[in-house]
Amino acid sequence: MKKILITGGAGFIGSHVVRRFVTSHPDYHIFNLDALTYAGNLENLRDVENAPNYTFVKGDIVDAAFIEKLFTEHNFYGVVHLAAESHVDRSISDPMSFVMTNVVGTVNLLNSAKSAWKEDLQNHRFYHVSTDEVYGELHDPGTFFLETTKYDPRSPYSASKASSDHFVRAYHNTYKLPVVISNCSNNYGPNHFPEKLIPLMIHNIIQKKPLPVYGKGENIRDWLFVEDHARAIDVIFHDGANGETYNIGGHNEWKNIDLVMLLCSIMDKKLGREEGETAQLITYVTDRAGHDLRYAIDATKLSNELGWKPSLQFAEGLEKTVDWYLNNQEWLNNVTSGTYQKYYDGMYSER
Repeated sequence: MKKILITGGAGFIGSHVVRRFVTSHPDYHIFNLDALTYAGNLENLRDVENAPNYTFVKGDIVDAAFIEKLFTEHNFYGVVHLAAESHVDRSISDPMSFVMTNVVGTVNLLNSAKSAWKEDLQNHRFYHVSTDEVYGELHDPGTFFLETTKYDPRSPYSASKASSDHFVRAYHNTYKLPVVISNCSNNYGPNHFPEKLIPLMIHNIIQKKPLPVYGKGENIRDWLFVEDHARAIDVIFHDGANGETYNIGGHNEWKNIDLVMLLCSIMDKKLGREEGETAQLITYVTDRAGHDLRYAIDATKLSNELGWKPSLQFAEGLEKTVDWYLNNQEWLNNVTSGTYQKYYDGMYSER
């Protein structure tokens, strides 16, 4: 069995990628490496934790000696690297933790892969999962991020991800490491940690707590259902060309305020409330520093070359997401606390 290392596999996107690889590729043995920080949750993978082709490994990619030992012990065929600090506001208050995990951690993985695969580079794959935030922001309607768009990171988070992207490409160019990179738009769906926009709003709506919206809610994001992202990662890992970058997007732009209003309407129906009752909970809060106006991905390359397209319309995916949270309130309550809620009532990350 080929051994695949997936980093950050207990997180939101990572858990969906792990599940897909474990269930869709029984000829692989999936090693899920996660440090289990605040956003890592093994409850996300209860349905596959006893699968014969799945192994969980607790560890931190910042620990170079640990990573080197892991590669020495297991002859990994490939790496799908998702482990990252991701909350923009956290990066503003603590940029060094983002440098350590997102930059140093990525370089540790690259070094270990380079050393382990040096005798047979072409029969391996290092897949680095990145973000559309490295491109900066868009102002003109009708413009989109392309794989060739100039990088313009505007927060410590996006700067750390941009740096890690550059290191991955440098290792391909310098050492011929077989790499692929993808840059994805905002994800939503089950198991999303509730410091993020959609799950935070769902949680607060259930609790009848204020719904904080930055500024006037005019920031625009392109939303993609997380299972579609996992499917794209699967396709790129197997069929993407070495050294290439693929943008993954939902073709689904929404202003934050319009998204929150739609969510309020859906929740009113699901919870048996009067139409418009939940929208009264919306509270406008001071915009955060470095808040990009608009992100939007052009995923034409991925569609034309590898045949991937989103499978769900947003209203369908959002309703599916709401149903999951309403049916899994114990999960939601287990990952929230008084301290967490006090801190995040007035701030959130759209990602």
